[in-house]
Amino acid sequence: MKRICVFAGSSAGNDPAFAKRTKELGKVFAEKQIELVYGGAQSGLMGVMADAILEKGGKVTGIMPTHLFQKEIAHPDVTTMIEVETMHERKAKMSELADGYIALPGGFGTFEELFETVSWAQIGLHEKPLALFNIEGYYTPLMNLINHAIEAGFVPEANRRLILESNQPNELVKMMKL
Repeated sequence: MKRICVFAGSSAGNDPAFAKRTKELGKVFAEKQIELVYGGAQSGLMGVMADAILEKGGKVTGIMPTHLFQKEIAHPDVTTMIEVETMHERKAKMSELADGYIALPGGFGTFEELFETVSWAQIGLHEKPLALFNIEGYYTPLMNLINHAIEAGFVPEANRRLILESNQPNELVKMMKL
């Protein structure tokens, strides 16, 4: 696995642990020579992740739709910046380049990317690993909801394996079979 797509907030959130732990994951990427593929922003956890990798000499590919270049402020130091027209093109390009996915804490955009990716895995459009970096239990309520959906009969029990989860960067990367 050479490239991992990371979905993350364009905000850093209220808890300083989000940024601190994101930096730890970025350092693991750089140490293991994993290229980051992400939304291309300089702000929030997206920027924290990119900066942590770049500071250690790692590679970062940003993918950003033209209309977001001003709103999200494109990261000026990424190794490669790919400009696309639409959000659909952004997600398609990220998926094309990535060998797997990790979701960090984030908002609606992160949730949308996460659920689209797991839905694609569920219907067989890809077989790439997908993991949640569960910093400070951020994704615990979501995992509870997923378990509830399984118990209620809306998600097959076998599909629980589609989402890996850890709060430890090294373990998370190892779980993805690197």
